[in-house]
Amino acid sequence: MSHSWTRTFTYLDGAWHEGNVPIMGVRTHAAWLGTSVFDGARAFEGVTPDIELHFLRVNRSAVAMGLKAVVPIEKWIELTHQGLKHFAPDAALYIRPMYWAEYPGARTVDADAESTRWCLSLYEAGMPDPARGTSITLSPFRRPTVECAVTDAKAGALYPNNARALVEAHKRGFDNAALCDMLGNVAELATANVFMVKDGVAFTPAANGTFLAGITRTRTMGLMREAGIEVVETSLRWEDFRGADELFTTGNYSKVSPITRIEERELQPGPVYRRARKLYWDFAHS
Repeated sequence: MSHSWTRTFTYLDGAWHEGNVPIMGVRTHAAWLGTSVFDGARAFEGVTPDIELHFLRVNRSAVAMGLKAVVPIEKWIELTHQGLKHFAPDAALYIRPMYWAEYPGARTVDADAESTRWCLSLYEAGMPDPARGTSITLSPFRRPTVECAVTDAKAGALYPNNARALVEAHKRGFDNAALCDMLGNVAELATANVFMVKDGVAFTPAANGTFLAGITRTRTMGLMREAGIEVVETSLRWEDFRGADELFTTGNYSKVSPITRIEERELQPGPVYRRARKLYWDFAHS
């Protein structure tokens, strides 16, 4: 499979660079032992919703990983505005701040927090077409707890587990996979938070520290509640999802998108999903 990178600009070590600029060496601690964190915000249709919350979260993630959050939120935002000028005003972009450790700590496996480095990358990434929908299955893999992994950070090291869930699901003909926590309750999809609707009520897995309770998830729940839609955070089993009237996802990459097949059952995008998506788009443009 050949790759060509979309238009990309990255702020690193005091300057903007175009293209896939190298940021790590062979002995960089993060490349070797996984001590990196990131976040993902979006620019689309001329807006950057909740961008300050993404920068707040990447700074919290750095601390959770044992790094130093050396970039103030105001600096992240200022650099983002600079970076946006490299693209068309209505371009669909992924905005990715990152922190990582350059050197090992005294015990080698740990990181030297004083060696924390960072960058901010913006690159073209089209918004997925919601008309396509997505299909989901149940993954045999599970989400770790905070006792087992740094689940209180948006850490790059967490994503190989989600990746193997995606690969396994694709082999069985599905776009995405639901992962459960260690108790067998549905936690999230491999790439997004998940909602189900039953009798007009929206349900989503309660945040329990095993998955990233996302910024778009929180925003969408708030908007739905303000609009009079009942939203319940609770423990949910896979059978609950299989019997739902509607299913949809929230996440930074696609924002609010419908699930149109669960296992072999076909679904149509429903009224609660459509309302949630419109509410989010109206918020983003406000």
